[in-house]
Amino acid sequence: MDKNIVISISRKYGCGGRELAQILAEKLNIKLYDRKIVHIAAAKLETDDLNENDLLELENTVNPLTMAFFPFRSFGINLGEASRGIFLSEAKAIRRLANSGSCVILGRCADFVLDDLPNHFSIFVTADDEFRTERGKNVYGGKTLKELNIEDKKRGRYYNYYTGKEWGDPTNYNLVVNVSKFSLDEVAEAIIKYIEKVQVNRTK
Repeated sequence: MDKNIVISISRKYGCGGRELAQILAEKLNIKLYDRKIVHIAAAKLETDDLNENDLLELENTVNPLTMAFFPFRSFGINLGEASRGIFLSEAKAIRRLANSGSCVILGRCADFVLDDLPNHFSIFVTADDEFRTERGKNVYGGKTLKELNIEDKKRGRYYNYYTGKEWGDPTNYNLVVNVSKFSLDEVAEAIIKYIEKVQVNRTK
């Protein structure tokens, strides 16, 4: 496998995408970036006084018709400007991290931001409803499938708004994996073999 490789992971809620990203990073001995990117973006916007949940709420604010008219809680931040600023700052942070060395990047529209990077592989993780229902109950604090789907709608709105593409559309990614029938470790191994095969074919 090439020394410098960047993997972006997008996922439906309740599929274990975060765990899969961790497993991949460990197997490849590379860095994993997730919510840390939010804090990098926040530092650029000088909004370090907001906590992580506040920043994630800003990320999910994507309705341009309403968000500009309401202050963000008691901070007096224009929602429209803050949300756009968060996205742009995250995009710059993602590019910088990807160019600094091999890594796995979880979410944050990284597949779109890094689309032109030759050493980038984008993965979308999905699972059937039965699998997600079981994990929602046992892994995600008793969340129902309905609650998981509500979170997915937020992710979809955010992605669609800022990328102009459809979240979860297979054509947006190098590989779409359904983790319902295999362990996350097996899925990680399959992803690594896929990347290795692609890299071999590129050298032919």
